[in-house]
Amino acid sequence: MGRILELIFTISILILTFPLWIAIGILIKLESKGPVFFTQERIGKDLKIFKIYKFRTMYVDQEGRLNEYLEKNSFAKKEWETFRKLKSFDPRITKIGKILRKFSLDELPQILNVIKGEMGLVGPRPYLKEEIHYIPKEYYEIFKVKPGITGPWQTGGRNKIKFNERIKIERDYVRNRNFLRDFSYLFKTINSIVNGDGI
Repeated sequence: MGRILELIFTISILILTFPLWIAIGILIKLESKGPVFFTQERIGKDLKIFKIYKFRTMYVDQEGRLNEYLEKNSFAKKEWETFRKLKSFDPRITKIGKILRKFSLDELPQILNVIKGEMGLVGPRPYLKEEIHYIPKEYYEIFKVKPGITGPWQTGGRNKIKFNERIKIERDYVRNRNFLRDFSYLFKTINSIVNGDGI
């Protein structure tokens, strides 16, 4: 997708959804202490580090909650080590956070990353800094393009896909990306949001 078309699309979404941003911000502040927005360092194109923007969906003491939960639940610990995700229950997530994630509304602020040129609408997942240690160098092709708000992993199974399978899928995307394929991921994303499947 061309940069101009991408900017027109993202700026239009930002304007149309701005009232929703305000409502979400109020709900987040009413439920738990902490900022409305969550920023986190991620790996971008050419391995450059950037800060991703999201609506906060977790408690501010999320790491402590996670470690305590994993220590008490061996099954959850194994699931975390395999997927780097928790499917059924995640003690870090707030009530409003669950709703935001279900409809992918927590991802809305990433529009700002797209406008800044750090992300694209479609691309590989923006990986965490510590996840680089789990990615073999033969898969570093995924860092030749900008990470995306949506993409093959987000629309193709997400939490059902193991980490090592995910990077294979995303390497295939980078090798075979084209406009029609990107458009199909955007269409699938809209469908997932409407159905509350998350992305």
